Amino acid sequence: MKNKVIAAVGVLALGATLAFGATGDPSTADGQRQFHHGRHGRKGAFGAKFAEKLGLTDAQKQQIRDIRKGFYEANKPLFQQARATRQELRAAKQAGDQAKLDALKPTLDAQRAQFKELRAAQDQKIAQILTPEQRAQWDTLKAERAQRMQERKQRSNQ
Repeated sequence: MKNKVIAAVGVLALGATLAFGATGDPSTADGQRQFHHGRHGRKGAFGAKFAEKLGLTDAQKQQIRDIRKGFYEANKPLFQQARATRQELRAAKQAGDQAKLDALKPTLDAQRAQFKELRAAQDQKIAQILTPEQRAQWDTLKAERAQRMQERKQRSNQ
């Protein structure tokens, strides 16, 4: 009898784990994925940790939030277009369609260049909000981040 109770509790625990685990899908009801800023759900470049390192005031934090929100809203069609291009690219890779991959490469490269320009313009707006000391610290943090990304890229290419 005792073994049956233990087995039943184990089955219930396993069932509860599976039921709650099944709801961990990052898709919404309409099938769109929910993405978080940054890696592993952490906030993006101006999250709390970054703001703390720069010593941002509440007013500066709000101004940066406004810039980022405006950036996203102004470029939403471009983000959607880039998402569609990446989906096409993924489908072409899975299908092994080299001609489609070759045709998408110029579009993808152009989108990347456009995003780079847009990010640079956004960075200029943010830099105007920062004090000279904060700007120097920001440049240092960005350089460190770029170095880590480069190292990660080299490791993945090996």
